[in-house]
Amino acid sequence: MTVMKSTIPDAARQVAGSALQSTLVDLLGISLIGKQAHWNIVGPRFRSLHLQLDELVAVIREAADTVAERAATLGLPPDGRPETITSAFALPGPKDGWIRDDDAVEMMVETLGAAATRLRERIDATEGADPVTQDLLISITAELEKQRWMFAQGVGEFRGRAVGRAVTGWGA
Repeated sequence: MTVMKSTIPDAARQVAGSALQSTLVDLLGISLIGKQAHWNIVGPRFRSLHLQLDELVAVIREAADTVAERAATLGLPPDGRPETITSAFALPGPKDGWIRDDDAVEMMVETLGAAATRLRERIDATEGADPVTQDLLISITAELEKQRWMFAQGVGEFRGRAVGRAVTGWGA
């Protein structure tokens, strides 16, 4: 068996590896949440959200693959086993059963926002340790925030509220 030897010092590799593993868990968990909502969504916006959730899951799964491959590149085995995701996942998710379309939108806004916040902490942690991993985390954060914004547009429109700080945490 050939294991990749990292080009960065062990201490930096451990910092990057921890950030990558936590990000992998978050991304795989979000992909499961997205599919759960995709299968169980009900309401007048079923079709558009059904398709939007599929798009989200595709983007998230691609990011998860990139994160796992970065960990492997550093000589660290990525762990995406179900028991790892179950024990380590800490983002908000759906309850069982059918999910009203407006509840699904609010859940995705909340989940994606929490994931972006966690990623920003990892961006800070990897700054000195591994700028390559930091750059990857920055680009994933940008994509999560874009997806959050896309879901957030439906919150105000369909609940009769302006999309702003109270709903999304953005703006003054």
